[in-house]
Amino acid sequence: MIQEKVGSRIRELRKEKGISQEQLALNADLDRTYMTSVENGRRNISIVNLEKIVKALEVDFKVFFDFEV
Repeated sequence: MIQEKVGSRIRELRKEKGISQEQLALNADLDRTYMTSVENGRRNISIVNLEKIVKALEVDFKVFFDFEV
């Protein structure tokens, strides 16, 4: 399921950056519980929120989407 793959990718990049879920949520101006549900693939994330997360991870969309579906 694409939601799970996107959530896994967010978690992977967040861990590579060495930041907590809470810090990523703060940097993206999102709630920590929202971030948890996104990473766990339980949330259908909007494009606007995905953009916030990608920017907070300091990667571009090409890097973010560099995974197999």
